[in-house]
Amino acid sequence: MSRRVIRKWRPPLVLVLGGTLAAVFFLPLIGIAYFRVAGGVLGWAETSWMIGWMALVATAILGALLWRLVLRPVKTLTAYAQQQGETDAPTHFGTPEFSQLGEAVIEMTTALRGREAVLRSYADHVTHELKSPLTVIQGAAELLDATELPAQDRQKLLKSIMEAAVRMQVLLDGQRALAQAQELVPSGTCQLSDVLAGIPISRLRRDGEIPVPRDVMDVVVGHLVGNAVAHQATVVTFEMMDGRLLIHDNGQGISEGNRARIFDPFFTTRREDGGTGMGLPIVRQMLQAQGAEISLLDQPETQFEISFTA
Repeated sequence: MSRRVIRKWRPPLVLVLGGTLAAVFFLPLIGIAYFRVAGGVLGWAETSWMIGWMALVATAILGALLWRLVLRPVKTLTAYAQQQGETDAPTHFGTPEFSQLGEAVIEMTTALRGREAVLRSYADHVTHELKSPLTVIQGAAELLDATELPAQDRQKLLKSIMEAAVRMQVLLDGQRALAQAQELVPSGTCQLSDVLAGIPISRLRRDGEIPVPRDVMDVVVGHLVGNAVAHQATVVTFEMMDGRLLIHDNGQGISEGNRARIFDPFFTTRREDGGTGMGLPIVRQMLQAQGAEISLLDQPETQFEISFTA
């Protein structure tokens, strides 16, 4: 259950509907029986008024219950969905069934807003990132048009064009991988030791079951180990502790000025080596799709923490 939906006991929907139908069915029978028993005592007029008031009170009570437990939650959830999550998420729902529906709608809205934010971020970054290779290609193409250009310079320009094209392809592949990371993957579990099998520089300090599918964890661990190796790490240690996965390495570490930006798309300190800055954003998106969060801890060594929701 999402933490934004407050857990509070409410009668299940089947009980609400069953009680309403039972009241509709039994009230006329009670009225008829009362007519036969007490009709001669109070008189037909008095008995009719009494039963009428009883029906009115019962209808008012049933109407208030249906409004509070059914209609109001539906209207609140509909308004939240129509506004695409721009308002505060509802926290109270009338029945357990509506609580589950509300949780699903809130999570879906959050996911859609997250995807919109990623696409908006990509649109902002890709213009800047692709501008440099495009400029290189355009300038080299103009110079290649000169007939008096020496063969050696022509080869250098052709090499620059190929390198710029490769850079653009890497950026586009990174964007495609980020989009795939946001796709829904069926939930599942895996054992940490199984994920680390075959990774020579990994060290398992404490094993445990991870509430994330194996395919997702393979990608996550692969990115984290690859980043550690790129920063001269020789050992990456993994430890399960109280529903969290701690990962730290003995590499060069992350400078204080870069710590707040490492999860930003396209941010990289290895641009000259072909880095795109998409690895950690992909890891974060894949984990968030599974209800998990990754963060960088304030430690001298590079240490990540992945927390899993219950």
